[in-house]
Amino acid sequence: MPVPVPVQKVLVVGGGITGSVLSLALAQRGADVELVEISPQWFGVGHGITLQGNALKALRSVGVLDRVMRRAVPFDLMRLRNADGSLLTELPTPRTGGPDLPATAGALRSDLQDALCDAVYAHDVTVRLGLSVERLDQSSDRHVDVVFTDGTTGRYDLVVGADGLNSHVRDLLGITVKPRPVGMSIFRVVAERPAEMDCAEVYYGGPRYKAGYSPISPDRCYAYLLDENLDASLVGARAPLSLMRERGAGYGGAWGRVIASLPDDTAVDYRWIESILVDEDWHRGRALLIGDAVHACPPLIAQGAAMCMEDAVLLAEMLRTDDGPLEKVLDRFMARRLPRVRMVLDNSLQLADWEIHPGTPGADPARIMGQTLDSLTAAA
Repeated sequence: MPVPVPVQKVLVVGGGITGSVLSLALAQRGADVELVEISPQWFGVGHGITLQGNALKALRSVGVLDRVMRRAVPFDLMRLRNADGSLLTELPTPRTGGPDLPATAGALRSDLQDALCDAVYAHDVTVRLGLSVERLDQSSDRHVDVVFTDGTTGRYDLVVGADGLNSHVRDLLGITVKPRPVGMSIFRVVAERPAEMDCAEVYYGGPRYKAGYSPISPDRCYAYLLDENLDASLVGARAPLSLMRERGAGYGGAWGRVIASLPDDTAVDYRWIESILVDEDWHRGRALLIGDAVHACPPLIAQGAAMCMEDAVLLAEMLRTDDGPLEKVLDRFMARRLPRVRMVLDNSLQLADWEIHPGTPGADPARIMGQTLDSLTAAA
């Protein structure tokens, strides 16, 4: 019978989806978890998010799915449209979380984050906001000594960097791989949901790479526009709506009506899309990276959050069921995760390349998306 890895006290750096799911999964398995988040604002953050079935499965495993689904919108297909709104085709979406879960659900990120935050507090995780890690000391092979940015210190059996694409923990571990621009950007808004909007829809053939939307609550939807990279000074949460309207001129149908209906002071989130894959070891001693800190992909298959949540759930499980030295367990964890996240990243980048270079011979986005999701129905 396996002897559980001797990891009891764990520091999780980053309070987003990845860090919150990991903290929950570890606390539910009896670990003493401390979570630090650099932002002082933790509840109610973010715009819309598309959750495929394997993401829903991860949320169910940590006990928050029912709450999220009270306001989320489940659907089992995607519609593809021409730029004027006329229908191209409907694509059924594979149930990557199993037959008892929806194929997809649209949700407000704030609803998801609030559910995770409440659950984290309910499981007695120690949460510290407004700080991060300043220094890691692994001079002992039995623990990690940490100095935080407020000058306080702590000692842990394991430190997990779940601090995203621009991970500070990654830098502290001496991993020099950096995110790279994909060559496209995204405008995102939350708007009133039209009554007829019942699933995600994507518009092709317009003046930009594509436009789309997804229902995310009974009365809200998430709309986006994929474009070339514009001036980097625009990046942030307050890009001008007038620019999104200007860049999106030429897309009609429900997308055009949604954007036209927005108040002029609507907050528009604008980002350059970046990707990263760390091929070298994800850990140094007792400090490990997971989620977007080591693998982040363009949002063209809606699998970014799912891959992060799968990391978190599997890591918590392996720390309680695998035996042997901790570093060997962390090696096995990476070996299990790398092929899956690489496949999602490679296919997402292929889709992005086809978007950027329309008319590429042999381009078949529907096939790539279908094959990717079909392959994810297998256990993580």
